[in-house]
Amino acid sequence: MNTTASIIITIALVFYSVGVWGERISGRLKWWHFIFFILGLICDTWGTGIMFAMVGRMSFDIHGISGSIAIMLMLIHAIWAFFVLFKHNEKMIRNFHKFSFVVWLIWLIPFFSPMVFGLPD
Repeated sequence: MNTTASIIITIALVFYSVGVWGERISGRLKWWHFIFFILGLICDTWGTGIMFAMVGRMSFDIHGISGSIAIMLMLIHAIWAFFVLFKHNEKMIRNFHKFSFVVWLIWLIPFFSPMVFGLPD
């Protein structure tokens, strides 16, 4: 895998983790969490785009499929976070961390799958 793509996707992990864990620890969704969700999504999409350009096609293995699902979930997650914050629904603001944590766990699958399954670079 391209070093640049690896660095960008690792930065995505940092951004997304800060957003998700910051929200979980604070017990409520805040705008700065949303910003970190977006930064994570941008970096993950960017890094994935670099890898896609190198390979020239999507791989239909655990990494490729889970990666596509993860990016879609990150997008849905960010859109839903925006609407929850925009609506000012206190119950949803306090419970959003449950959804965030599930999306984050799913996102970890394509992040770690090359290491676990020994996928080539």
